[in-house]
Amino acid sequence: QELLVESGGGLVQAGDSLRLSCAASGRTFTGYQVHWFRQAPGKESEFVAAITWNGYTYYTASVKGRFTISRDNAKNTVDLQMNSLKPEDTAVYYCAAGRVLRTTTTTLTPSNFAAWGQGTQVFVSS
Repeated sequence: QELLVESGGGLVQAGDSLRLSCAASGRTFTGYQVHWFRQAPGKESEFVAAITWNGYTYYTASVKGRFTISRDNAKNTVDLQMNSLKPEDTAVYYCAAGRVLRTTTTTLTPSNFAAWGQGTQVFVSS
């Protein structure tokens, strides 16, 4: 398993925006589907968004219209722009890359994903 690095988390107020970034060190995202997941305190991990190798995007219903996932192949990064943040968006956000698009599996194992990160904390105050 290779390591991805997330950045951009922080403490914001409801209605604010944050931009998370997922970077791959020593690996290219070319050909990979990249996902963002999150885990709130006391809750199970959930799928947030994904972008396929050719740019198709997927979102969970609760973030559709507020979050935008994008990839920059030149920089080898995948970003998650989060607007109109709500307290219920508070969670540790982490990214994972794999050959197969997985919107229902959050288990970070080599059989599911080729690489994932340690996560970045997002806290949204009301």
